Amino acid sequence: MGIMEIIGIAGSVSLLAGWRLYLCIFATGLAMRLDVLPLPEHLASLSVLGNPWVLAIAAFGALAEFFADKVMWLDSAWDTLHTLIRPVGGALLALAIVDPSDPATQVVAFLLGGGASFLAHGGKASARAVVNASPEPVSNVVASSAEDVATVGLLWLAYEYPLAAGGIALILLVLALSMLWLARKIVRRVFFRTPEVGR
Repeated sequence: MGIMEIIGIAGSVSLLAGWRLYLCIFATGLAMRLDVLPLPEHLASLSVLGNPWVLAIAAFGALAEFFADKVMWLDSAWDTLHTLIRPVGGALLALAIVDPSDPATQVVAFLLGGGASFLAHGGKASARAVVNASPEPVSNVVASSAEDVATVGLLWLAYEYPLAAGGIALILLVLALSMLWLARKIVRRVFFRTPEVGR
């Protein structure tokens, strides 16, 4: 596996961890446990995700997040709580993907993985804060379910097609930045509306 493929996988997984950390850990660990995802020797450090204890904790976290994400006020509280957890998890996942024999690469992967995960989390939390402000519950459930499906699908694509993983990471990065930009625009329009002259 080449350096570009490794960087692509690390970037994709880190960005996806910013959305759904526990689901990323559980899906990756389960795929390895069932030999659906045979990891190359280089990525052997990820095999810890297939440990039954790690799988059980990740499954519990993914299930809790699945339900918390569907309730408006609980989703916002959950996202606030995970502002630190998701970036650290994304950084550690990126760290596990890169070559353990090169400390410089590990430091870069840890920092970039954490940054990517934080950016994705910020985009998700901002977009969901706007959706959560909607009085009807349907948009929240639809947005949350779309994130669940997208996370599993994109995670599978990143591992199955390592060459495409870099493209997936770029798409996720653009999506996260777009969500932040859109949320900022909506917040400014709602909270900082300038009064109309002559009224």
